[in-house]
Amino acid sequence: MTARIFRIELRRSAALGIGVLLLVTGAALLLSSTEFFAGRWMQLAVLARSILMVLLPLALAGGAWMGRRDARHRVGELFASTVRPRWQRVVPTAGALAVTVVTAYVLVFVIAAGWVVPTSGYFPSASIVVTAVGVPALIAAGWLGMAAGRAVPRVITAPVLAVVGFVLVGLAPELAMAPDTGAEIARFRPEPAAMLLLPTINGLDDFQTIMTRVSLLQALWLVSLAATGLLLLSAVRRRAIAFAVLPAVLGVAVALPLLPVGGARGAAVVDPVAIELVCDNDGPQVCVRRVHAGLLPDVVGPARQALGMMAAKLPDAPVRAVQTQQVTFWARPDRETAPARHAADTIVFDTPTINRLGRADLSGDYFLPSLLEAAWQQECGDQPVLGDVYRARMVAAAWLTGRPPAPQPRWAPEEMALLESAYQALVSLPEAEQRRRMATAREGVLACRDDELVAIMSKDRP
Repeated sequence: MTARIFRIELRRSAALGIGVLLLVTGAALLLSSTEFFAGRWMQLAVLARSILMVLLPLALAGGAWMGRRDARHRVGELFASTVRPRWQRVVPTAGALAVTVVTAYVLVFVIAAGWVVPTSGYFPSASIVVTAVGVPALIAAGWLGMAAGRAVPRVITAPVLAVVGFVLVGLAPELAMAPDTGAEIARFRPEPAAMLLLPTINGLDDFQTIMTRVSLLQALWLVSLAATGLLLLSAVRRRAIAFAVLPAVLGVAVALPLLPVGGARGAAVVDPVAIELVCDNDGPQVCVRRVHAGLLPDVVGPARQALGMMAAKLPDAPVRAVQTQQVTFWARPDRETAPARHAADTIVFDTPTINRLGRADLSGDYFLPSLLEAAWQQECGDQPVLGDVYRARMVAAAWLTGRPPAPQPRWAPEEMALLESAYQALVSLPEAEQRRRMATAREGVLACRDDELVAIMSKDRP
């Protein structure tokens, strides 16, 4: 009997429409930004969790709309007069909503996976765990919405819940990280551990994964919250309502003390398999990290071209090119830790831009100059991105090409004139002196000193 009612609810209630709404919305959000996850399973899992910022409010509102159904049709007193317990009547409806929202979420992930499979070289099992946390989150949102719709059966309940849900899961993390006012206004507060009770995740680097312990704690809390939603939906007396809150309280009591501080950055760790090297040895060795194995065919050509230019002009030139394993600065939980320095025979290049299909986007001729500039860089921690060091790298890269520095968009004419002047002063020297100065500059940067490199910008250096 219950199974028959469940099938009727799937066909005739608003559950199916809510599931379709979530499917269309989630697919549109993910497929409009495939460049952020194409070829990378963990990034797809993270983005599937991030779109919960929109899907959860929709599930809340949809549940509220279904929850007011009895009041809308004025059958509440009729059902209350029957001897059948309330939970037997609400379970099929709640189950139908749970099935539709979960199916929509899974289908969104499966559809987006079509942009991952062709170029992916690594499937971390943790990506399934990270994605799966969204399942109890959507069920909890739907059931809590149904309970709210039953308690306050008004037309305005659904849109109000949608707004409240978006503020809670979308804006609360931003408010938690707002900078302190005062002398250290540039420093942001670390997110409290309670922020990980929210199922959304943002700001994960390609080399990172979420600790399985954190995902399990989040799932535990969300399952307890879903249980509270279902008990509230089934409750009739005040004592039952008070008892319904108990699972959520216990879930918080268990999960919160064990969750790390710092939000997603605090929950993230470097995946040791993701940063393993995948190399092309048909010539000077070129390597990328396993998570970016699909980029290797695109970067081999420019990398070997850069190594050839260095070998032609630079004494003791590097002979291999390797992608960096440094986590992007904004995703590092500890920005004070300096990375291990690379060997003198290696240039370390940054990850190229990834296009919507998961391949390297090398348009704009930015990648070869960045490879040449890498000859005058060492992984010394936070390095200057502007100023004299950056200008000197551009001049040094131009020296390898034998052409003046290329004009830079939005650069002032006087800045370009300074680069041109420094380049002309350098190439006007005897060739042996040029090589000596550039070799000295490279020795300095490999030892994490920039003085020798910046000195090539000076016309007066002896």
